Amino acid sequence: MKSVKLAAAAATATAVLAFGAAAQAQDAPSVSFNVGAASDYMFRGISQTDSKAQVYGGADLGIGTFYAGVWLSNVDFGSDHVEYDLYAGFKPTLGPVALDVALLRYGYTNQESGDNFDFWEAKLAGSVPAGSGTIGAAVFYTPENFGKTGQATYVEVNGSVPLMDKVSVSGAIGHQALKGDGDYETWNLGVGYAINDVFGLDLRYWDTNIKKSDDPSKITSGRVVVGLKAAF
Repeated sequence: MKSVKLAAAAATATAVLAFGAAAQAQDAPSVSFNVGAASDYMFRGISQTDSKAQVYGGADLGIGTFYAGVWLSNVDFGSDHVEYDLYAGFKPTLGPVALDVALLRYGYTNQESGDNFDFWEAKLAGSVPAGSGTIGAAVFYTPENFGKTGQATYVEVNGSVPLMDKVSVSGAIGHQALKGDGDYETWNLGVGYAINDVFGLDLRYWDTNIKKSDDPSKITSGRVVVGLKAAF
């Protein structure tokens, strides 16, 4: 009987150790990096670089379903700045739904007195498989938008589908709701090509329904953007 108990205890201890090792391996931190360049930096249909080229880079830390990261890019709002984004969140799954709940902070260097560009945003997004592709939706909310212009909500529906090996099509339609006047719709549609496990190309058309007469700088007008990204 003692030998049976000892064998059972040993088996239990082995199972606990194996489970603990598996859990530890599953929750082991992972670090990834990304760098890239594009012919323009488009954010919700509006150029952030005054229709000029973009160079960016970032780093992400993941532990299980939790993640945090930092991302930087050049921007131009009449003078040159650097945008630095800080974010953290988690990605749980509920049945077939992959969720993404996060908090983001958009910061900007080289601000003059009264600019007030920095702002926070909360994100709730989800996606589900649709055949060989995915369909998703996202909501972003900030109580104080860019330039201290009040609360704002951005709602988006998006999707992607592979066409063939290494080639995929993706797009999105969004509505930006702003305090007071200025609400608008934006959309984008593009083709992505995975050169290899590290490098990828993206060719995308962006546009909004903002009237040309309301945008003399033409930063909201339709345009094609090409980008190259490396993720490792």
